[in-house]
Parts: sequence; structure tokens; C-alpha cells
Amino acid sequence: MLKKIVILLFVTCFACFNTVFAAESGGMPQLNPEFWISQIFWLIITFGILFIVLTKVILPKISDNLETRKSQILENIETADKQKEESQKKIDEYEKIILDSKLKAKSYFNEAREKILDDINKKRAALEKDLDEEISEVEKELSDLKQKSGEKINKIAAETSAELIKELIGEEVNSSSIAAIVGDESKINRERKDV
Repeated sequence: MLKKIVILLFVTCFACFNTVFAAESGGMPQLNPEFWISQIFWLIITFGILFIVLTKVILPKISDNLETRKSQILENIETADKQKEESQKKIDEYEKIILDSKLKAKSYFNEAREKILDDINKKRAALEKDLDEEISEVEKELSDLKQKSGEKINKIAAETSAELIKELIGEEVNSSSIAAIVGDESKINRERKDV
């Protein structure tokens, strides 16, 4: 169809040029009323063909291209909006994951801290209990040693006193009376220390 229109335009142009060459001999044909009908005829045919070519061939292609562009732009905008929404959802999910991770880490830290403090308190209590037991055992041993040492000291003092008296006087003295005297003296000394 396009070929037919182009051929028709060539034929029209050729006929116009022939008319123009023929009109040169008689002056300006545009002003001669004798040629007005042919000029109007060719004007109508030329612009009619041009109108038909524009409306049937060129304008539909331009219109199709504009529609295609418009639909492509709308699709791109729609796709961009969807991708924006998806990226916003991903960002929200990412922020939620980060927040959850922070809360879990804080929870794990608090649990570990409580467990460590609990272990420390248990070990401290066990250590204090062991120390209290050892202190009570040492105090008991000291008390026993004090009681036994007092008796031993009294016994040693009584024996030493008996030997000294024997050497000084030259006679043996009753050991029970010396033990009683040493016991009374140690009792008096203990009472003085306690006060």
C-alpha cells in the first residue's frame, strides 16, 4: 500500500511539474483564472493523498509507538512501586531480625550473668561453709589443746616443783599436795587473765 502511495505521489508531482513548465510560457499560472480549477484539483488530490498517508500510515504508527511507550512507562512505574514495597518489607524484616537478635543477645547475656552470679554465690557459700567448719575445728582443737596443755603444764609444774623441793630440802614431798597447790595457782592466774 505504501508503494502505491509513493508511486501516486511521483505521478502527481510529475504532472504538476509538466503543468508548471507549460505555464511558464504564459506568465504566472497562479494568477491566471484559467488554471485555477486545475490548481485546486491538484491541491485537493495532493493534500488528500498526504492526509490519507498521514492518517492511515504514519499517525497510526506514531500512535502505536506512543501507546507502547505509555504502557511500558506504566509497567516500569508499577514494577518500581512493587520493588519499592518489597524492599521496604525486606528492610522492615531486617530491622526486626536485628531487634530480635539484640533482644536475644541481651537475654543470653543476662542469663549467663545470672548463672555466673549464682555459681559465684554457691561457691562463696560453700567456701564460707568450709571455712566455718575449719575454723570451728581449729577452735575445738585450740580449746582441747588449751585444756590439755593446762593439765600438762600443771603436771609438768608439779613434777618440776617436786624435784626442786627435793633438791632444796633433800626430802621427798607429797606429789598430790604439790599438784593441788599448782592447780590453785593456775586457776588464780586464769581468772586474772579472763578479767
